[in-house]
Amino acid sequence: MKALYSDGSVKEAEDVLPIIRHTASHVLAQAVQRLYPGTKLAIGPAIDDGFYYDFDKEGGFSPEDLEKLEAEMKKIVKENLKIETYTLPRQEAIDFLKSKGEDYKVMLVEDLPEDAPISFYKQGEFVDLCAGPHALYTKAVKAFKLTSLAGAYWRGDEHNKMLSRIYGTAWESKEDLEKYLTMLEEARKRDHRKLGKELGIFSIVEEGPGFPFFLPNGVILKNTLIDYWRELHTRDGYQEINTPLILNQALWLQSGHWDHYKDNMYTTTIDDEIYCVKPMNCPGSTIVYRTEPRSYRDLPIRLGELGLVHRHEKSGTLHGLFRVRCFTQDDAHIYMTPDMIESEIEGVVRLIDEVYSQFGFKYHVELSTRPEDSMGSDEEWETATNALRNALGAMNLEYAVNEGDGAFYGPKIDFHLEDSLGRTWQCGTIQLDFQMPQRFDLEYTGADGAKHRPVMVHRVIFGSIERFMGILIEHYAGKFPTWLAPVQVKVLSVSEKSFAYAQEVFERLKDSGIRAKLDNSDEKIGYKIRQAQLQKVPYMLVLGEKETENGNIVTVRTRDGKDLGQVPVEIFVGQVLKEIARRE
Repeated sequence: MKALYSDGSVKEAEDVLPIIRHTASHVLAQAVQRLYPGTKLAIGPAIDDGFYYDFDKEGGFSPEDLEKLEAEMKKIVKENLKIETYTLPRQEAIDFLKSKGEDYKVMLVEDLPEDAPISFYKQGEFVDLCAGPHALYTKAVKAFKLTSLAGAYWRGDEHNKMLSRIYGTAWESKEDLEKYLTMLEEARKRDHRKLGKELGIFSIVEEGPGFPFFLPNGVILKNTLIDYWRELHTRDGYQEINTPLILNQALWLQSGHWDHYKDNMYTTTIDDEIYCVKPMNCPGSTIVYRTEPRSYRDLPIRLGELGLVHRHEKSGTLHGLFRVRCFTQDDAHIYMTPDMIESEIEGVVRLIDEVYSQFGFKYHVELSTRPEDSMGSDEEWETATNALRNALGAMNLEYAVNEGDGAFYGPKIDFHLEDSLGRTWQCGTIQLDFQMPQRFDLEYTGADGAKHRPVMVHRVIFGSIERFMGILIEHYAGKFPTWLAPVQVKVLSVSEKSFAYAQEVFERLKDSGIRAKLDNSDEKIGYKIRQAQLQKVPYMLVLGEKETENGNIVTVRTRDGKDLGQVPVEIFVGQVLKEIARRE
């Protein structure tokens, strides 16, 4: 596809989807101003999987408005309007936008450098401030759909006016669009907020927005993940620690978090001194390291912590377990000599690969480099970044470079896992840090008897256990593998005659360590089976007269409706225990 750039040039576009989607956002804005004159325009970028546009419209929009706007967009596409670009001098651009009442666009121009070219794109009667690029004609937007409405503060600042955001998606072909819409529909069915409620996993209540309440099944799921985490980390030589939830401001000033992260931190006052609720575990870990003298013979020291952290997230960004204000971070901090960097990072990469493979996730890797808001010298950053490059190279691991997205104290390797719907999630990360050991004056005695500074690695695998649970709920559509399932077996009696036998089987399962539930209610067996299927229990044992008379068999059904027939109780128990032990 050929694209039109703001300098007036027409070039072959390497990636056509962002251009189609950006053009679609302008078609949407044109449709809005045709149907709802006087609506003010804010911004309308292309994003992953689609586009959005923010509008200032009295009363906002309704779902019915989206249907009308889609119809008008189709008209604009059919008109096949030619798209043209031109530039204006700064003041002329401001005067033009003021004449149209486009206050938000004026603010955007005023924020641009004095000598920046102010470019506009025009299609028919519609003109918009934009840096481009765009398609040459509106007919390029041939497969699109408006998907949702949301509120969005101007410039993401909750002190500014709330605007109306319309989301949409656009693709090269109708087939690609249909495939995407089918995925969206499947994602809606798997929505972890819906399934989390239905399966008794978690609840978000108005008394604590962003602070999830875990229900009994959720606690079982969370603890099972934690048990798995502990098993792997004990095997790999990590020592588990636990640091306080609240520490004084001086600590966070020393670590650099107060200067770089204070807007996301909760504070309180104790004895007339400011204290902070920890948003991260790393400063506490450095204090643990500092509690005793260290020798090069002690290194590497791997300290793991399942620490509860709190971060102030804006209310508009909260989303189930995916974006919360408190969560358990499966942190670990490794202290090492410089010559250990590559081998330790390789060990972490292998561990992350093992965990993601266990859950059936594929993943890709990104190396994130120095951000604008950072601390440390150019030389330290270059050394740290090269160390990560060398470790990735030594493992022949393919990776992309994400410029400027490192942590403020060091570069990092990010792991983006892919779920069963093909969506990606950034979870695991490995961050190399030369700064915090300096700030906390961490030392070890070298083989030469002199004091040396250790290198510190921050790393997580789940990232946030709560968020990882949300991802797993959607990845499995609530059908957890047996080892993870909060309820692994449901025992169902057919009638009152089998109540006693059902109770006996239930007790045998429970005594063997299987998480089982008993349904000895008076409901019909068909209803009991449907309920167990809705609860997505891996196995159901249907016990009627035949099973009761035999006294040692069970009829086994799966949640997907398969009838596995009659099996001796001890055989069934053995098979399930083996499945759990192997985490199949």
